[in-house]
Amino acid sequence: MAFAVAAIVANLYYVQPLLPDLSADLGGSADMVGLSVTVTQLGYAAGLILLVPLGDLLANRGLVVSMLSAGSVALAATALAPNPVALLISLAVVGLSSAAINVLIQLAATLAGDHERGRVVGTLMTGLLLGVLLARTVSGAVGDMAGWRAVYALGAVLIAVLALALRPGLPALTARGGTSYPRLLASIVAIVRRERFLRRRMAFGFVGFAAFQLLWTALPFLLAAEPYSYSSTTIGLFGLIGAAGVVCAQVAGRLLDRGLTHPATGVLTLSLAVAWATAFSGRTQLVLLVAGIILLDIGVQGIHVLNQTRIYVFEPAIRSRVTTAYMTSYFLGGAFGGGLAVFLVPRTGWTGVCVAGGVLATAAALLWLADRGVAEPATAPPAPQLGES
Repeated sequence: MAFAVAAIVANLYYVQPLLPDLSADLGGSADMVGLSVTVTQLGYAAGLILLVPLGDLLANRGLVVSMLSAGSVALAATALAPNPVALLISLAVVGLSSAAINVLIQLAATLAGDHERGRVVGTLMTGLLLGVLLARTVSGAVGDMAGWRAVYALGAVLIAVLALALRPGLPALTARGGTSYPRLLASIVAIVRRERFLRRRMAFGFVGFAAFQLLWTALPFLLAAEPYSYSSTTIGLFGLIGAAGVVCAQVAGRLLDRGLTHPATGVLTLSLAVAWATAFSGRTQLVLLVAGIILLDIGVQGIHVLNQTRIYVFEPAIRSRVTTAYMTSYFLGGAFGGGLAVFLVPRTGWTGVCVAGGVLATAAALLWLADRGVAEPATAPPAPQLGES
């Protein structure tokens, strides 16, 4: 399941190093082809809202296999796209189907016992982070050797093989049913309104991913200017620093299993504040800049793993909708952080970006200080019996 999560999330990031090749081959403008990144992410966001809640209504195995089958067809259509419009349409479906990631994560959390849920979710999150980390590198290498279409052709084959492997490989949980699809979607709002614990996790996710996107959106502007003046290729290599977050995912999950969630969250929140202070000094000193990036990655990814694991204390019947609520807030935070960076860089430069990051870190610290007063929901009932589809 961790390998599947890695392979699926890679579909969202293959396109980034291929943009110049896409523009040259399809004859579209840079702006038109550049929309492929946005369209893929918007498709994924739509999948979170429209498809992931179905995990509370349908058998998860069938839902995952159906989404992967659709994703394989969309990847093949991307490889054959004759023009930019066809490319954008197929990539939107690729993003939509990639929301299967979150169905798999909540399924794994449902199958895991309370004593091991942190480790299990940490394992899948390690796969996810490795998929993000390696997707751009693999995509660029395959694109250089065989062209951009080969990247998506290989992706289509890989996802098709995964669908075939997961059909007999995933356990069959009983389809719950009992409500209509419109009521299912409407109930997400009611769950968020009712559950203070969920709202707190959503706030943590929003602030954390906002800080993450703030840094990574502003960073290329800093590195391209004096005193660094790095090329695009060199700037791209900074993404490999994200390996620190991969290591942290497993550690965070194990700390949760040992009952150390609150102190671990406090340490991770502190790392956000130290990261921004260090990154501020890194505007002229590379070592400090790299240290700040590593600390930020550890803090954001660790908090995200703890959040994702903790929301699965809710009863299995609503976990897919809880996932939708949390991940929607998470992505909204990322959009806010990225937009904030675009606004601040030309007006205040790196100093303004770091001050804004410090404000976000302070908000995370205030959330942590008040978090002891927010009780977790009652322990979820035992996982559903296996063997029925």
